[in-house]
Amino acid sequence: MEGMDVLAEMGELTRRGQAFALATVVWRQSPSSSQPGARAIITADGELHGWIGGACAEPVVIREAQRVIAEGTARLLLLGTPDQFGGGVPDGMTVIPISCQSEGALEIYIEPVVPAPHLVIIGASPMARTLASLAGALGWRTDLVDGSDFTTDSADERSMVVVATQGHGDEEAVEEAVAARPAYLGLVGSRRRGAAVLGYLADRGLPADELGRVHVPAGLDLGHITHQEIAVAILAELVQLRASGALAGTPGAAPAGHAAAPGPAGTANAANAPTAPARQAGQAEPAEAADPVCGMTVAATTASRPLAHDGVTYYFCSASCRRKFELDPAAYATRETRC
Repeated sequence: MEGMDVLAEMGELTRRGQAFALATVVWRQSPSSSQPGARAIITADGELHGWIGGACAEPVVIREAQRVIAEGTARLLLLGTPDQFGGGVPDGMTVIPISCQSEGALEIYIEPVVPAPHLVIIGASPMARTLASLAGALGWRTDLVDGSDFTTDSADERSMVVVATQGHGDEEAVEEAVAARPAYLGLVGSRRRGAAVLGYLADRGLPADELGRVHVPAGLDLGHITHQEIAVAILAELVQLRASGALAGTPGAAPAGHAAAPGPAGTANAANAPTAPARQAGQAEPAEAADPVCGMTVAATTASRPLAHDGVTYYFCSASCRRKFELDPAAYATRETRC
C-alpha cells in the first residue's frame, strides 16, 4: 500500500470511527531502504499499512505509533545509533537506537489521527434536536434517528447513545441500545420513569449489569430546567465523562484512570532512558526487553532470537547482534542489563 492507497485507507478508518497514527519519513541516511515522503498507517492494535522501512524500523515505529495513539500527542523520531547524529539533536526529538546492518538511519514523524466522537440521539423532540445541534458545534459526528429506525448497527462500543423518545417507545429503544453495548447510554426522563423502564426490561430478562450501565436521568443534575438546558446538561455530562477517562472507548477521550494531562511526548532523549531488563530465568516473560548489544528495545518473544546465558534470557534485534553477544558475552552481559 502506498500513495493514494494510504489516503484511501485513512478515509475508511475515519469513516469507521477508528483511531490510528500516520507515520511519515521526513529524512533518511543512505543506504536506508525507505525514502522521504514514504507513509504508513498504524492502527491501535499494531497493524501497519504502507511502507516506512524494513525490519529494523518497522517494529519500533509500530510501538511508538501505539503510544502516540494512546497519548494523542505527535512525536518526531530519529532512528539509528546516537553517534550518527552527533551532539546536534534538537530538544523535543526522540532518539531510538537501532542496529541496522545497512547502517542507514531515518527521521520519522508520527501523528495521531483521532476521529470525531460519535453521538446517537434517539428521538424527535425539540430537546433532541437542540442536543444534536450543540454536539455538531463541538465537531462531533451526530446521528439523530427516530426510535423505530434505531438498530444495534446504528452504534458500537465507541458510540455514545442518548434515548430521548420521552414516553414513545422508551423500553424498546433502551433494549435495542443496550444490545449495541455503547460506551455511554443515557435515558432522558425522570428517575421514576427510568426505574419503570429498567424494571420492565429486567422482567424481560436483560442482565442487571447491562441495565446498570444506563444513566438515568441522562445529564448532570441541574434541577428543574428547560429542554434547552437539559440538552446542555447531557452534553456537559458526556464531556465530563470523556475528560475523566470514564468513556475511554470513545475517540479522543482521556485514557481510563486519567488524572492529569501528560507532558509533551518526546522531550526526553530515549537514548538515555532506562531500557527494559532481560528476563531472569523462571520469571514471567515481559512484553519488551533491551538488546544487550545495541540497546534497541525488542519484543521479548521467540522471534527476537532469545539466548540464555548465566541464568538470564537475552533478546536481540538481529542475528548479527546475537552473534556478537555469543562471541563475547562478558562485554554485554552487564549487571545493569540483568536487573
